[in-house]
Amino acid sequence: MLDLDLLEGVSDRIQMKQMAIQTCINLIAKTISMSEFRVKKRKEYIKNETYYRLNVKPNLNQAAATFWEQVIYKYVYDNECLIIITDTQDLLVADSFTKKEYAVYGDVFTDVVVKGHEFRRSFKRDEVFYIEFNNKNLTPIMDGLYADYGELFGRTINAHKRKSQIRGTVDIEGLSGTTDEKREKIQKFVDKVYKAFTDKDIAVVPQQKGFKYQEHSKYQQSLSVDEVDKVADGFLKKVARALNIPPALVLGEMADVEKPTRNFMLFCIDPIVKKIKDEFTGKMFTRTEFFEGEQIDIRRPSYRDIFDLAAAVDKLRAGGMYNGNELRDKLGDEPVDDPILERYYITKNYTEDSLEGGGTDE
Repeated sequence: MLDLDLLEGVSDRIQMKQMAIQTCINLIAKTISMSEFRVKKRKEYIKNETYYRLNVKPNLNQAAATFWEQVIYKYVYDNECLIIITDTQDLLVADSFTKKEYAVYGDVFTDVVVKGHEFRRSFKRDEVFYIEFNNKNLTPIMDGLYADYGELFGRTINAHKRKSQIRGTVDIEGLSGTTDEKREKIQKFVDKVYKAFTDKDIAVVPQQKGFKYQEHSKYQQSLSVDEVDKVADGFLKKVARALNIPPALVLGEMADVEKPTRNFMLFCIDPIVKKIKDEFTGKMFTRTEFFEGEQIDIRRPSYRDIFDLAAAVDKLRAGGMYNGNELRDKLGDEPVDDPILERYYITKNYTEDSLEGGGTDE
């Protein structure tokens, strides 16, 4: 047999796995990166060095948005994230580390590597920020899930290609015991035929002595491209559900997007924000300071416009449930030093006389 290159290898289809994971993690990371990390002391929010590090420039080489995207990626993909503090008060995300756990003492982190630089010292648990995503690492679960979907995805694409494949044979006469030079000429002829049918709408193959090309392709109903998309979307949905992301958001569905967005914020973003808030508050403030009202407060991005909430805000103020500054805090704005915003108001239709029917218009 002549050693001709007529077969083509099959790809591992790894791009489907990367696309699904990147789509889900990027959605979480970009949402968290738009949050504002505020330092609260009693009823006031202050802007100090901590605020600058968390919202503007965590370290010399990263802006805050890029830093938090890296944190979330490590947090979700690696199931944990370690943030160390350097002598210059920079915040750095560790690329790798070794964690030694203790039952009654604080854990110790060694072999910490950041961008190829390995720190020779060890870090105690109370010297770093360490957050864990889940009790079990999601990566093995995703790998196992992909093992099935990846094979199905590859088979679906291959079946689609075979249905539309151009098939032909080349008869070679009187060339037994050919030399390398003759074999090279045969290979060039096969390559030219393949290229002609691939690149040209109309291709004519010249018949040569000793060479005979014969077409065997038959028209077959090819698989719809939707079949390929359904397999990829099925894997994407499974990854999204594992991360508590409504599939409608990652699939780009625009109908009734408010409810999936609310669920995304409630079940995916808020638990992550809570873990980050607890970790940073516990490390940056003592127990006494926390009881006195000092903490890290994270204002995540709102998916609703403030004007959409105007009627509800008016009802809360008019019913005496909140004063002006409390409502400002709920909306994410800082309190204002104005006595009128510290007062509680109850409009006439909420008073006891109005409920008993004894109210007047005066």
